[in-house]
Amino acid sequence: MPLIPQTDPGAFVRAHRPEVMKAMERVLDSGWYILGNEVGAFEREFCAAFGYRHAVGVGNGTDALALALRALGLGEGSRVATVSHTAVATAAAIAMAGATPVFIDIDPKSFTMDPGALAAALQGPDAIHGIVVVHLYGQPADIVAIGDIAVKRGIPLIEDCAQAHGARIGEHCVGGFGAAAAFSFYPTKNLAALGDGGMVAAGDGELAERVRALRQYGWKRRYISETAGVNSRLDELQAACLRVHLAHLEAGNRRRAAIAAAYTAGLRGTGLNLPEQRPGTTHVYHQYVLRHPDRDALRSRLEARGVATNVHYPLPVHEQPAYRGACATGPGGLAETEAAAREVLSLPMFPELDDAAVAAVIAAVRASL
Repeated sequence: MPLIPQTDPGAFVRAHRPEVMKAMERVLDSGWYILGNEVGAFEREFCAAFGYRHAVGVGNGTDALALALRALGLGEGSRVATVSHTAVATAAAIAMAGATPVFIDIDPKSFTMDPGALAAALQGPDAIHGIVVVHLYGQPADIVAIGDIAVKRGIPLIEDCAQAHGARIGEHCVGGFGAAAAFSFYPTKNLAALGDGGMVAAGDGELAERVRALRQYGWKRRYISETAGVNSRLDELQAACLRVHLAHLEAGNRRRAAIAAAYTAGLRGTGLNLPEQRPGTTHVYHQYVLRHPDRDALRSRLEARGVATNVHYPLPVHEQPAYRGACATGPGGLAETEAAAREVLSLPMFPELDDAAVAAVIAAVRASL
């Protein structure tokens, strides 16, 4: 049986190659390759698509989060609450800003920050100066409850939307609930570039302008650094390709939801712990993540049947060598985070996955159990 990939970054380009090539040729012909018309147009179209007021294109999603934190004044000496069940980029960005991550446990059903655990951490003796909420696997976190906690405490809230392009709570897209939001356009994301790319969204124009300056050496005037910034610019080629992908994002997200629905229907009754969608939200299924107590054995059996899977994420950030002992945790510990890391498994998920492949994945999982 041919291997069914867990993801396929090239599938979008193969499906839309003429549009992608036309966009790239437009940039090549322009002779302008950094912070030109394509980046400006993509920033405007991004805002229009998701209902944001301001957007600033940057080099990657990690930089997006780090620059948002810096623009909010969260740096050296700041303690920033986030989760350990996430891509290490979340913690890396907090550290890049000069702050210290404080890990909060997750809700075991959604894999996102537990508002109760956050509230308990805020009652502790050590101050929390910022909150980074991760909308993981395409599932919106309980941002309304977390936002209420943040507002009552006067703590800035930043949304990590790297895996949640187009996800909604009610009619509102994630990324518009906090002071700022960070997005990644890594090639496997729902909205993907052909390399690295990122975006900071903000409701406040002054905050967006601080990010805009920070992304290019702290310049407000060319060659004059008003503050110590960095070089983190979304390039014109990536922006042009992202404009193409943005036009197809809604259809891609609908296809992801259809694949997820097929998986759930086909695997119901197997005893697997299947994804649950929080009521009142739109899950965009960046990943379809199930749980199994003998995850590694199941994964091996699926590979033998020609189905590739992945584990997002096998080792919580707080247990990784670079961060072990260097970060704080909430008072309740991280039991749910550690349990999830032992059990989660991501099935194949990308919009170009056809119905025959989806059926083959379901059959392989059932056979492997």
